[in-house]
Amino acid sequence: MTIKPIKTESDYQKALKRLDVIFDAPAGAPESDEADILALLVDEYEKKHHPVEAPDPIEAIKIRMEELQLKQIDLANEMGGKSRVSEVLNRKRKLTVEMIRKLTNRLNLSADLLINDYHVSR
Repeated sequence: MTIKPIKTESDYQKALKRLDVIFDAPAGAPESDEADILALLVDEYEKKHHPVEAPDPIEAIKIRMEELQLKQIDLANEMGGKSRVSEVLNRKRKLTVEMIRKLTNRLNLSADLLINDYHVSR
């Protein structure tokens, strides 16, 4: 097992290929330890060079709705009626503090995520 720091995009690609080969190694095997270390190195490189931005509040709500298999009507109580849900999800109206409180509980989303600013079309 020869592990080196990931410094370049080429190193990163090689690490991904090697990780793909050894990822399912049985626990206790040398390849399993190598996979654990390589995964940490890849993760650090990705955080630095390929950061993933959090979705805006509306996209986060839509993603969670899809994950929970919810329809717009399912959020009517949290958002003040089905027309209000439509207005918010279609970016015609901003989320209110009360909506954020209720959605945080219903969808198990972070309030920090939901209070972020986003574009509203008028």
